[in-house]
Amino acid sequence: MERASSATESEREPEEPGWEVDPEDEQGAAIVAFVGRQLRAWREAAGMRATEFGVALGYGEGLVYKIESGKRIPRPEYLDKAEEVLRAGGCVAAMKEDVAEARYPKRVRSLARMEARAVDLQWYGAHDIHGLLQTKEYMRALFEMRRPAYDEAKIERAVAARLARQAIFDRYPAPSLSFVLEEVALRRPLGGRMVLRRQLERLLQIGQLRPVSLQVMPTSREEHAGVDGSIEMLKFRDGSAVGRSPGVAGGRPVEEPKQLRVLELRYGMIRAQALPPRESLAFIEQLLGET
Repeated sequence: MERASSATESEREPEEPGWEVDPEDEQGAAIVAFVGRQLRAWREAAGMRATEFGVALGYGEGLVYKIESGKRIPRPEYLDKAEEVLRAGGCVAAMKEDVAEARYPKRVRSLARMEARAVDLQWYGAHDIHGLLQTKEYMRALFEMRRPAYDEAKIERAVAARLARQAIFDRYPAPSLSFVLEEVALRRPLGGRMVLRRQLERLLQIGQLRPVSLQVMPTSREEHAGVDGSIEMLKFRDGSAVGRSPGVAGGRPVEEPKQLRVLELRYGMIRAQALPPRESLAFIEQLLGET
């Protein structure tokens, strides 16, 4: 009979927020529970107690129990170390893809899956900054402003999931990423001046990446093709695409060529009306100096 974790071991385990299982997400909870059962089966087949296994991985026994009982989502590094310790022939490491699915809230899981497959992403935001571009502090400020209010656990899960989506910048081959942001969104100090400053600095960093095109739509523009609201389009390697905008099909995702051409036309006009990428980065740098 394996003993429960001690207070000392509990203190040693890394309790980074955002990796808890969402009790309202039945699909995600089922995935995590399955992975936990598989990890326990592999550990027991290797003849290792939870204490010994935790020491071998560099984690506390309490965390081992939480993961194996489906109460906590294992980090990719945890699965990598478990694969190495258990010599599972790739079976444990293969669970990382399933676990990645569970990290995303149910309502954005399909979006994250599509972003992971996209070879071209085009986005215009009427009032906000795209989640792929946000800093952790900016994300947290946005989620804290939600009404009805989120509890702390939900905020942490939402922030962690949005940060995980930013792995798109590390993909190889890199997808083409195009963003057009409104000047007003870059001036609004959501979360405070320092949060905005760090957000502007983040935009300057991302704007230097070769696959990224970052443009700013000045408030002074007298003509604007984005008056019908935000636009998001994802194109895939097989030539298919999906798009969404409040001005087309009531904001529902569309895949029909005729509706996609409307979105492409509008987005092309928006890009033409916005500042070019180099001027946009200079504009953001100017705003940073004023903040």
